[in-house]
Formats: sequence, C-alpha cells, structure tokens
Amino acid sequence: MRILVVEDEERLAARIAEGLRDRGMAVDVSHDGADALHKLDVNEGYQVLVLDRDLPGLSGDDVCRALSGRADAPMILMLTALSGTDDRVDGLTLGADDYLGKPFSFAELVLRVQALGRRGRSHSAVLTWGDGDITMDTLRRVVLRAGRPVALTAKEFTVLRLLLAADGAVLSQEQLLERAWDEHADPFTNTVRVTVNRLRRKLGAPDPIETVVGAGYRIARP
Repeated sequence: MRILVVEDEERLAARIAEGLRDRGMAVDVSHDGADALHKLDVNEGYQVLVLDRDLPGLSGDDVCRALSGRADAPMILMLTALSGTDDRVDGLTLGADDYLGKPFSFAELVLRVQALGRRGRSHSAVLTWGDGDITMDTLRRVVLRAGRPVALTAKEFTVLRLLLAADGAVLSQEQLLERAWDEHADPFTNTVRVTVNRLRRKLGAPDPIETVVGAGYRIARP
C-alpha cells in the first residue's frame, strides 16, 4: 500500500512514516498542502492520504476540496486537534473518509489506514492467473498456488498484485518501483529484480512472471 503523509510537524510526520514503513507500506511525506497536491499529481498509486487539517498556507480543508471529484483521489484520513462532533462532521463533509483526533494511538492510526486501503481497492478483492492456478485475495492478503498457501512479504505481495492487476500488460522496473516503494527509492537499485526473483521461487513452476527484455515484467499467458 502506498501512503502520503501530510503533516507540518516534521518529527510527528517522521514518526508516522517510519511506523507505517515498518508495517510494509510505502510512505512519502509532505509538510504543506501545496507540496502534497504536487506529489499527488506527479506520483502514481497513493491509496491513502493521512492529512493534517491544520496545515500552513494551503490547509487540509483546501486539499480535500481540491481532491473532490477526482477519480484518482486516495482515501483520506484527516488528523486534527479539533476533534469535536461538529469538527468531525465538517471534515467528513469536505471529503475526508475518516477522521482521527490528536493526540491519537498509533495502533489505531495503523488500523484506520489499513481499513481505508481495503475500502479503496475493494472492487478488485480477488485476482487470478490461469484457471485459478494463482489466486490472490487482496482484502485478506492471501495468495494460493494450486490451492497451496504462498507466504509473501509485503513488497512481494504488492508486486504480484500490481502484475496481476495489469492483466498481461508490461510494467517497467520504474513503474513497479514507483508504485510499490516510496519516492526515495533508488532508481538504479536492483531491488525490483531481487523481489521478482524471490516471487518466482516462492510461486514455483510454471513461472507466471515473464521478463520482457528492455521493457520490464508481465504476467505470462497461461
């Protein structure tokens, strides 16, 4: 899951980002609303936006308004010290999908982010390859190969989900790096190749992942 954390308190933003990364999520950080909208325009695949309401300059409310009606808008978890009933209603009316008052329990924040991520991709809960030879339940985070459970790391799961969802289209290393890792990932790293090779070993034969020389990877035709 790819997350954008927008929080002007830099130490708090860093703690949130580090904690979410420890749980296998790809996390980018912005400290103001204008930079957040820029990142949302140039980066693909944010599923959840953790958004401080009280930002300098372009506020969290303004960010919500700017995202209203966008087909590619992520699910929004609004954070604020204003946690009264009227404040929550205002935030949700602006377009937030969930609302968490400060101070908050980090465990609760993680659960809410995960719940929003599941809601945002619920339309594609089950992905398959072949005649059900590989089945991925994205909501329950379960992968089966010929009925056998396959234990995957968070990154392996995300890469396989992206390839299955592409339905035979080629995804370049850069696209996989951008969607499964965060914006600080080294574009010259071999981490995508290493992750794909681990996936191949875990999934076993026949290999469902085809390398397209000079282009990237795709799910092979059964």
